[in-house]
Amino acid sequence: MYIETTEKLLEFIEKSPTAFQAVDEMKKRFTEGGFQVLSEREHWNLIPGGKYVVTRNNSALIAFAIPEDPPFAFHIMASHSDSPAFKIKENPEMKVDGSYVKLNVEKYGGMLMAPWFDRPLSVAGRVVVKENGRLVEKLVNIERNLVMIPNLAIHMNREANNGTAYNPQKDMLPLFAAENTDRTLLEMIAEQVGADKSDILSHDLFLYNRMPGTIWGADREFVSSARLDDLQCAFSSMEGLLGAETKNSIAVHCVLDNEEVGSGTKQGAASTFLKDTLLRINTGLGRTYEEYLMTLAGSFMVSADNAHALHPNYADKTDPVNHPVLNKGIVIKYNANQKYCTDAVSAAEFTELCIKAGVPYQTFVNRSDIAGGSTLGNISNTQVAMNTVDIGLPQLSMHSPYETAGVKDTEYLIRVAWELFA
Repeated sequence: MYIETTEKLLEFIEKSPTAFQAVDEMKKRFTEGGFQVLSEREHWNLIPGGKYVVTRNNSALIAFAIPEDPPFAFHIMASHSDSPAFKIKENPEMKVDGSYVKLNVEKYGGMLMAPWFDRPLSVAGRVVVKENGRLVEKLVNIERNLVMIPNLAIHMNREANNGTAYNPQKDMLPLFAAENTDRTLLEMIAEQVGADKSDILSHDLFLYNRMPGTIWGADREFVSSARLDDLQCAFSSMEGLLGAETKNSIAVHCVLDNEEVGSGTKQGAASTFLKDTLLRINTGLGRTYEEYLMTLAGSFMVSADNAHALHPNYADKTDPVNHPVLNKGIVIKYNANQKYCTDAVSAAEFTELCIKAGVPYQTFVNRSDIAGGSTLGNISNTQVAMNTVDIGLPQLSMHSPYETAGVKDTEYLIRVAWELFA
């Protein structure tokens, strides 16, 4: 069962090289599951028993199911679609000494840069094309090994193994072609989307790791892949809603964008996307604004973003007693300074969900002398205040282009999502 679930996860990740493809793939799966597509630009005709999906910027998505007898409660699982990567700049081609062509890129999010070297990479994302007098978004994925960031030989950098500071403008530019090529990246993309290069008016394009995900270990207990943070949680939440029989709550699967750069966009956790959607659900069910506030007060949100596992070589980097381990269950994240929004009440509610689902759970707290990161929960709560817990699945090598997790933990979160959305 665990291996089968993990293989499905890897299939989903392979189809999701950027946030745009991830949202497109989720939208396809929800529509195949009977969910009706809504547009923020149009009136919503919602009915009890209905299932719906809506997107914003084509990089954030909310799917929700309304029971036949709608209760006064939203049960939400929120995750994010983006991962740290290198974004292609405008006019990206840079010629080098009459010999090579490299691409100009910039960092998106806080990533580990060293693992990007010497890996087969490609380019994916979206372009905006002028088509029959209209602006049309088109997804792009060049599904072959296209570029690579070559490392500098040890002979030319004898201090490479003593710690190297990488300059993203100098060290991290991928090799694209030999100088004698007459093709540009946008020309290749234009061919793929069936347009002229001159019709491509703008783009959001990213490098992504082409190495396929794999299951490994003495007992096949580990899984490694690109973008486990946070597509592992997004996948689990999606599978949970698709498999749940929603009766006791208005079930909401929420996947936001731009978490890796602070969430302060129209499609991020700080945006009104979740708030707007919940308000429209409330209005569509004929409820007043006061009833909306009453519903929020009785609602529960699970902010699902992966967590740091105990590292076999750096055990001293974790709290002595609150360090999660791969395959030992879902991680409840705590922070005294509210980097995570978990409190005693929300932790207890989530613990109860785990017990009902029959899955293990663990706790994570940073070492007191090491600052940690933040996630979706607190930011989302500034727009929709409700009882919220921060959780995640344990992983190693977070923000590497090739991360590692346990094969059992995805299944655990799917089972909890079933309980949450029931």
